[in-house]
Amino acid sequence: NVTLYKIGNLCGMLAPLLWASAIIFCGSLRPEYSHFTQYISELGERGSSTEFIMRYAGFVPTGLMHMAFAAFLYVAFRGGRLALIAATLLAINGLARIGAGLFPCQPGCVGPNLLLSQQLHSLSAGIGFFALIGASVMWGFLLRRYRSLRGLSLYSVGCGAVGLVFLLLMLWSAELRAGTGLYERLSSGVLSLWVLVFAARLWRREADCVSVAVSGREHK
Repeated sequence: NVTLYKIGNLCGMLAPLLWASAIIFCGSLRPEYSHFTQYISELGERGSSTEFIMRYAGFVPTGLMHMAFAAFLYVAFRGGRLALIAATLLAINGLARIGAGLFPCQPGCVGPNLLLSQQLHSLSAGIGFFALIGASVMWGFLLRRYRSLRGLSLYSVGCGAVGLVFLLLMLWSAELRAGTGLYERLSSGVLSLWVLVFAARLWRREADCVSVAVSGREHK
C-alpha cells in the first residue's frame, strides 16, 4: 500500500520534530525546570504539571512513529538480514520509548526506594537509547551497499558514536547533575536528527525516482 508506505516514511520525519517540540513546550511551562541539569523524563515525572503532555504527546506518539518508520525501512530495503536487524533495533527503540511514557519516573527520577514504575521507566529509557545508537550504526554499514545513499553511511555511524559519547557523559555526570540534562539532550538530539535526515533523504529519493519515471514516459 503506497499510502501506508508514505506514512511510515513521514513518521520518520515528524517524530524528531514532535519530540523536540514536546520538550521545549513542556520546559516552557515550568520556569523552575533546568534543561541543563534535569532529565527529559522529569518533564513527565509523576505528579508534575507537564506529566500528561510529555507522556502522551511526547514519549508515546514518537515511540509509535519510530516503530512505523522502522516498518517502512524493513519494507523499503527488501527485508534483507541486515535490514531486519537494523529495523528491529529502531522498532525496539520505539517500543522502549512508549514504555518510558507509560511508566513515569518518580519526582526527580531518583530516590532511595525506587518505585516499580521508576525502575521500568529507567529500563525502557536505557534500552531505547542503546537500541537507537545500535540502529544508527547498523544502518550506517547497510547504506554502504546503496550508491545513492552511500553519503549517509559515515554520517549514520558518526551519529551513533557521538550519541554514545554524550550518553556516557550523561551517566558519568548523573551523581552531581553537572550538565546531565545537557548531555542527554545532545545525545537524544544527535540521534533524533539522524532519524530526521535519514527519513528526509529517503523521501527525496522516492520523489526523484518518481520524477525520473514520469520523465521517461513523457519522452517515449
